[in-house]
Amino acid sequence: MFASIRSATLLGVQGRPLDVEVHVGVGLPGFTIVGQPDEACRESRDRVRAALLSSGMSWPNRRITINLASSSERRGGSGLDLAIAVGLLVAQEVIEASSCVDLAFVAELGLDGSLRSVPGVVPLVGALHDRDVVVAPQCVHEARAVASRSARAVSSLGELVQCLLGHQPWPSDLPSNHDSRGLGAIVSALDMTDVRGQPAARGALEIAAAGNHHLLLIGPPGSGKSMLAQRMVSILPNLDANDGLLATMIHSAANLPIPDSGLIRRPPFRAPHHSASMIAMVGGGTAAMRPGEISLAAYGVLFLDELGEFIPTVLDALRQPLEEGVVHLSRAKSAVTLPAKFLLVGATNPCPCGEGTPGVCICDDRMRQRYLRRFSGPLLDRFDLRVAVNRPHVDELLAEEPGEASHVVARRVVAARDIAIARAGCLNSMLTADLLDEYAPLTRGARQLVRAQLERGQLTGRGYHRIRRVARTIADLRGELDSVDEPHIAAALALRVGLLPAFAGNQS
Repeated sequence: MFASIRSATLLGVQGRPLDVEVHVGVGLPGFTIVGQPDEACRESRDRVRAALLSSGMSWPNRRITINLASSSERRGGSGLDLAIAVGLLVAQEVIEASSCVDLAFVAELGLDGSLRSVPGVVPLVGALHDRDVVVAPQCVHEARAVASRSARAVSSLGELVQCLLGHQPWPSDLPSNHDSRGLGAIVSALDMTDVRGQPAARGALEIAAAGNHHLLLIGPPGSGKSMLAQRMVSILPNLDANDGLLATMIHSAANLPIPDSGLIRRPPFRAPHHSASMIAMVGGGTAAMRPGEISLAAYGVLFLDELGEFIPTVLDALRQPLEEGVVHLSRAKSAVTLPAKFLLVGATNPCPCGEGTPGVCICDDRMRQRYLRRFSGPLLDRFDLRVAVNRPHVDELLAEEPGEASHVVARRVVAARDIAIARAGCLNSMLTADLLDEYAPLTRGARQLVRAQLERGQLTGRGYHRIRRVARTIADLRGELDSVDEPHIAAALALRVGLLPAFAGNQS
């Protein structure tokens, strides 16, 4: 007796459809899963057996063989439980095979027969575009956001059997226990009106948002670096349909909360602790290949507070994703490419004691040099904007008049982004050298200013192009669209200070 049931498995953030083939035949009673199952899938035997017995159905006392028929990668997960259980029922002729022809099944089984959600429902259901998909009630809002046909939610294995036998109709809508509260909801409530003073840092934040330029905030403790960075998402526009779907797939694969609408519409904000490991930051693992923080921040903001406290090798691992917008992970039996197109915002103190100002700083030269070595030159060079943030004046802190609101800044950001996309089809941070010559031509004065910086060794080749991109964004925000002039270049250079300007000079 044989049955083939459609389901899907997760690799990275992509769903891979597969057929769960079930054979129940003569031989010594036993249960075997072949097809490179992972540990969670091998444990499904006990979950499926208990679920069948709890639902009033029998467990076949025969030789059971399960084959996961797909590609060569290691596969599995508890989401195959329901497909295995349905396959066993079809093989035993409890239900007709014809009733499952147009269906796919993605859910974990509880020992009482209940259906439970699994990580990655969005990419799993998205991979099953040619079937109606049966899922647990807790994740039906995610499944319906991406299902090409329909997503059906049932609460238990017994109820599913009754629906497949035609004894009762499919449930229309079930109450969801989903809770979409999380960091995103907290961050979205933050507003730029809370920021007092800091005109240079506020301007840099607006430029970074308008052109998607990476930003490093340098200043002493209490100057407002974290406060500014946490409000970056409040001036960013909503995600479009494609970016929102990809962000939703990533968060679903990481088993993070999804909005009740089923799609993420606001840019994500991630702020990992400085003790984060390499795998936690870039993703991976031995088998699951989970997305890391740089993927969870895709199409949003990755904020690295206390940048100097991160492990240097972890920081250097960001260099390739910052350039390419993806991260390539390879393991012995699998390789995946994960999205990593994020806006990086870093915050750091100017020196170990945090002050950095001569006469106030208590660090000696050796301490400062050791601190500097934690930041590699290539990583610093990838920050388009490096801005000094000083503590606000007392009068600014005590001022009753609030700062400019986020929605006002956001309108200027959206207008500048629309100009850039209409002109070149991308944001200014993505302009190649050829596109810079075409859409950001330098005037004679601007060219002379850049030449002087290059001759003094204050700019690298990468820094030269990044300065031009920032200058193009500054010109767009000012409504000066024809060319990039000397004031635009000067403003871009002023927003690219050295890490320790008082001691180490300008490190461009």
